[in-house]
Amino acid sequence: MNIKRYIPIAVLLTGLALVFYFDIHKMLSFEAVGENYNQLKIFIDEQFIISLLAFGFVYLIAVAFSIPGALILSLLYGALLGTVVGGTLIVISATIGATLIFLAAKYALQDILKQRAGPWLSKMSAGFNENATSYMMFLRLVPVFPFFVVNLVPAFMGVSLRVYMVTTFLGILPGTFIYASIGSGIGYILEQGETPDLSVLTSSQVILPLAALGILSLLPILYKKIKGPTAT
Repeated sequence: MNIKRYIPIAVLLTGLALVFYFDIHKMLSFEAVGENYNQLKIFIDEQFIISLLAFGFVYLIAVAFSIPGALILSLLYGALLGTVVGGTLIVISATIGATLIFLAAKYALQDILKQRAGPWLSKMSAGFNENATSYMMFLRLVPVFPFFVVNLVPAFMGVSLRVYMVTTFLGILPGTFIYASIGSGIGYILEQGETPDLSVLTSSQVILPLAALGILSLLPILYKKIKGPTAT
């Protein structure tokens, strides 16, 4: 057994355990954000570049370690940095963080899972990879499954790193900028230390456009099914 291949997974699991042990995840709450909102604004005004690097690193770590609270961070970054800057920072950081956990899972567990799962996983992987771009875009666009699940499953399916990174970056763009835009409108509420009403996040105005984009991403698969195998 090659112990080295498990080191990345061990690091991620250890980090997640420490997060819950020290209750770090509780800092990603609207109460904690409200208490520190004005200080964060001052920090941004005085050290803009450093603040971007710091916020980007925090979001990257939150995604890589699958820490609950990424949605609150998205809204906070929108409130602090605005829709464009906040949304761009989130997309870049989330893509890097998701890629780290993808590589860790792919390096450590893919071969072992294939050996234990048998032929059915190989068959499923082949079907998934035949239309990997469409499936990945759908999973990223439509928030049906938890983000960390969508980060891990492609590693077991043998999705290439290039396809994974491109579809992650493009797939999270619409939702990210929607959340950042909503966040930019709740800055005053956070400044008062109050909890904003987030019912808009589950409204049809948000869900339906993302679902429509997800369905569009599956059209190439439908076209292949209708067209059938091409004669050679």
